[in-house]
Amino acid sequence: MLETPALQRNATLPVPLDTRYQVETPEGIDLPLRPAGLMPRSLAFAIDLGIRGLVLGLLFLILAFFGELGMGLGSILLFIISWWYMVLFEVLNQGRSPGKQIMGLRVVQDDGRPIGWSASLIRNLLRFVDMLPFAYAFGAISCLQHPAFKRLGDLAAGTLVVYREQPVKRPALPLIQPIRAPFALSLNEQRAVLSFAERQAQLSPERVNELAAILAAPLKLQAPNAVAELNGIARGLLGPT
Repeated sequence: MLETPALQRNATLPVPLDTRYQVETPEGIDLPLRPAGLMPRSLAFAIDLGIRGLVLGLLFLILAFFGELGMGLGSILLFIISWWYMVLFEVLNQGRSPGKQIMGLRVVQDDGRPIGWSASLIRNLLRFVDMLPFAYAFGAISCLQHPAFKRLGDLAAGTLVVYREQPVKRPALPLIQPIRAPFALSLNEQRAVLSFAERQAQLSPERVNELAAILAAPLKLQAPNAVAELNGIARGLLGPT
């Protein structure tokens, strides 16, 4: 599977077959990122727009009872919510506005670092350019043309909207008494036994027995009890949990 390198080199590369790319952190760790496309970003923005509209509607309804003072406060709140809603959430909530959080997205710097104040301000102030000439036309065209789906504000700020990586949960092993393998297993054999124990809940009984028979032969296990013995060996390999 092809992966694009860091964004500063994207201009010299052909369009990748896969939209993923990786950056290298200062610690020398490869960090894979998955840029979000136009559709999930549009849905996230629509959710944020709806939330802002609902909040402003409720506030204006309350401020209407305060006459001219309410109108003045309403103008201030309109400016704050319109221009600072995204910035505050992106900087203070790990790059996630409510809409992005619902859609599983977040904003980061090109190198994978958390977004800062200046970058967030730039990308959000330039939304008025992305909105031109109407309905986010420039922003949509830029997203569709860029290999990492960047709108103009992202290009200027050096930011990227990516999918949040979900923590990987190790499948639970069958509850069985741990046992020792009949002899020392190689790394590949250990992986095979653990993979069998972790995946068997997703397989049919026939397939489980078929795989157990394949694994039983090199491990010198008795075929009738192969499934139970393999699960016990897998438990033993993991140690106390």
